[in-house]
Amino acid sequence: MTEHWASRWRVPVIWGLLLLAGCLLMGQLEALFRWVEPDSRDVIFSRVDFLVLLGRHLLVVSVAAVLATLIGVGGAIAVTRPGGRDFLPLVAQVASLGQTFPPVAVLALAVPVLGFGTLPIVVALLLYGLLPIVRNTLAGIEGIDPSVREAARGMGMTSGQILRQVELPLAAPVILAGIRTSVTINIATAALGATVGSSNLGDPIISGIVNGNTAYIVQGAVLIALLALTVDSVFARLAPARRA
Repeated sequence: MTEHWASRWRVPVIWGLLLLAGCLLMGQLEALFRWVEPDSRDVIFSRVDFLVLLGRHLLVVSVAAVLATLIGVGGAIAVTRPGGRDFLPLVAQVASLGQTFPPVAVLALAVPVLGFGTLPIVVALLLYGLLPIVRNTLAGIEGIDPSVREAARGMGMTSGQILRQVELPLAAPVILAGIRTSVTINIATAALGATVGSSNLGDPIISGIVNGNTAYIVQGAVLIALLALTVDSVFARLAPARRA
């Protein structure tokens, strides 16, 4: 059992350790980044500790993911019920609308209303992450064989019981795939929060662009990539478990 667990989670653990090593040991790579940016006085981003930036990045993405999952899954379930089917096209269009606007445009519109800080980027990530969740939840629930529902009704199950015990378990792998896509995309998109005062792993990238420091940009980009790979590999390991 232990060997199976270790084999199953080896890849996420490796990516996670590389991410932590990058945050903790970035300063030890000064010689390498000095080669990348030989003309800059400072080649290691030191304004904020990388572990702090990682924590802030995870917090923003997690809050947006939880809200997007609750709204996306809840909305999709509502419009697959008999009383909500008339609103199915509207929900699908609203979810699609979120991804037609670039996150930068959403931030530009949100800042005058919400101010600078974390809230505008959470709103942008929420809107940007809704579509995959809504789309996959609809596909997962609508793709269930009607005979399965009829069999559940024949057993005397109520509509709520059918949803909880039949539809959601069968649709779970598809729903999880939508959440996985949403979160992975938003890990990269969250870096834009640094432009509106939401400190995260986008800080080195934005600072590098402003100051013409390629080393800063590389540091932020590498850490965000490692975070995305870590989270994506975790979702990849969860998917088979949900099907079992």
